[in-house]
Amino acid sequence: MTQMKISMTVNGTAQSVEVEPRELLIHVLRERLNLTGPHIGCETSHCGACTVDLNGKSVKACTVFAVQAAGADITTVEGLAGPDGLHVLQESFREHHGLQCGYCTPGMITRAHRLLQENPRPSEEDVRFGMAGNLCRCTGYQNIVKAILAASDRMAAMKEAAE
Repeated sequence: MTQMKISMTVNGTAQSVEVEPRELLIHVLRERLNLTGPHIGCETSHCGACTVDLNGKSVKACTVFAVQAAGADITTVEGLAGPDGLHVLQESFREHHGLQCGYCTPGMITRAHRLLQENPRPSEEDVRFGMAGNLCRCTGYQNIVKAILAASDRMAAMKEAAE
């Protein structure tokens, strides 16, 4: 099959990779770039385990062809942590028990990150609506919502302290 060379920025690092036109972004991220945070769940866009941030929007990487991501800026859950440690959301999910088996967690955290950029001070209802495209079979969502709201509070306090 014909290969195409594409370039993209993933977690702040420029990447070039040869892909087949029919190859999905999730497979390129996991198999070519060894970023195993985004998980392959349903491969039909229902579960959200593969959620990544693509050019400032949450997308399900199982429904995006890699060639569609040429030139894109992509952030996976691995790209959220900084040199000083975990991102506030990652810490919050741990502190508030927002995960059990952990399979959905990378997609949940990546989607929550975008949600908080779009709405830094969401209500509980905003969080539930904003996270509706990401499914969890273990937690019942209560602690996921608590974790996101707690991260929102902490991020707001950090912003105030910096000003």
